Amino acid sequence: MSVTGVWVIGAVPDEKIRALLSTAGQESSSTPGAMPGDLPEGLAWWRSKAQESLFSASTTSPGSWSADDDAYRLSAFIDSCYDDSDHAESLRDTIMDLFPPDADEGLFAAAARKASPFSALAYALGPDAVMRLPGWFGGFLLDAEQVRTQLPAAEETLAVTGVRRRDVVERIHAWMTGLGDDPDPDADELLDGPLRVLRHAISTGQGAAGHVSWY
Repeated sequence: MSVTGVWVIGAVPDEKIRALLSTAGQESSSTPGAMPGDLPEGLAWWRSKAQESLFSASTTSPGSWSADDDAYRLSAFIDSCYDDSDHAESLRDTIMDLFPPDADEGLFAAAARKASPFSALAYALGPDAVMRLPGWFGGFLLDAEQVRTQLPAAEETLAVTGVRRRDVVERIHAWMTGLGDDPDPDADELLDGPLRVLRHAISTGQGAAGHVSWY
């Protein structure tokens, strides 16, 4: 059975974010995270592998990659960090309903068969950079003030240039072709799209929300 990984970020009116935070009883700026008991061990292992490639060039499909065992281990670890409780799923559905249906600047969405776009970005950036992003592994719920506060760290993490950007894009491509089946993933959009939405939220006085799911 095929599955599709999805990462969606949208600008949301500040009053709706505040109402949702109040209703959900959320004090933090992230959507609920599972916080696995072996999180420190998993992060330590990831840090030990962060500079390595977890993929090898495909021998059957030029331009694509084959996943090593450690790539599957990292994918499973990232997935284990998400809360799949009914409460969390209900909150994600509510957040989806708040996103604007048609908003080029205020909405970012990435989807891939058999691969999580956020996990691809996480692999490419490394664990320490991922921890500087808003929320928890791509999921967050920020009011307008929190967006302004967290944008600098997001820009430092995602607005990469030169050799660093080339390496990040290449690693995203490896993940999306080695674990997924997308022959031409838009790796640049995984870097630029989230920043575009956060900047739009600031310019319009809105909050922002994001979530990661499998369908």
